Amino acid sequence: MGFDDLKKDLIEADVDIRSYLENSEEYFKLKIFKALMRAVTSFTHFFLLGALLVMGLFFISLALSYVIGDAMGNTLYGFFIVGAFYLVVAVLCYIFRGRLDRPLLRKFSRYYFE
Repeated sequence: MGFDDLKKDLIEADVDIRSYLENSEEYFKLKIFKALMRAVTSFTHFFLLGALLVMGLFFISLALSYVIGDAMGNTLYGFFIVGAFYLVVAVLCYIFRGRLDRPLLRKFSRYYFE
C-alpha cells in the first residue's frame, strides 16, 4: 500500500509540474507580447508625431527663410542663415547624443520589466 501511495503522489507531482511549466510558458509568451506591443505602439506614435513635426518645421523654415531673406534684401541669405542654424543644432545633438540614451533606456526598460 505504501508503494502505491508513493506512486500516486509522484504521478500527481508530475502532472502538477507539467501544468506549472505550461502555464509559465504561456505567461512568458504573454509578457513578451505585451512588451513588444508597447514597443511597437510607442514607435508608431513616435514616428507619426515626428513626421508631423518635421512637416511643420519644414514649412516654418521656408517661411522664416523668406522673411529673413526679404529683410536682408536677398532671399538666398535667409536660406543660408536657416541652414546654418540647423547645422549648429545637428552638431549640438551629435555632441550630446550620450545624454539621450539614458532616458530612452529607462523608459523602454520600465515597459519591459513591468
